[in-house]
Amino acid sequence: MPYVPGLRSCYAKVGRFIYFGRMLDKIRLHAAAKLPDDYLAQLGDTQFYTLDGRCCRFLGVPYAALQTRVLEGGTDEEILTWVHACGTARTDEECHMWNRFIAKLGWRDERSAVLPQRIQDSGLSGKPIETLIDHIEYDEGRDPVDERAWEWV
Repeated sequence: MPYVPGLRSCYAKVGRFIYFGRMLDKIRLHAAAKLPDDYLAQLGDTQFYTLDGRCCRFLGVPYAALQTRVLEGGTDEEILTWVHACGTARTDEECHMWNRFIAKLGWRDERSAVLPQRIQDSGLSGKPIETLIDHIEYDEGRDPVDERAWEWV
């Protein structure tokens, strides 16, 4: 997938969560017709394995409700405050576990089988990709290994 202006790294944090800000970016970009078609199948929570779905289920907020709130406007922090008020309260420990889980998804788990094909399909064979998020990062032109992105988690 190409670099998409305005779409941040999966590793970028909003509050205590990685990935959440990226999901907000995708919602905003999609509404502005600036999200490439390659991303559309991964939006929302209708598919069990999407990162958006996993994030929404962890936060206890349906994607449609989050989408509505994001499009009403506000900062990432204001939206996160809304999520905390409407969703499932999470402890610091649970947030830490979420971050570690999502950062390692695709490494020795139920998503391991899809990762090699994604790497091959995107022409990234030979890159030190061990997780789904690392694949996304490389695919969009970032180098999470060189940036030591896991240290942000």
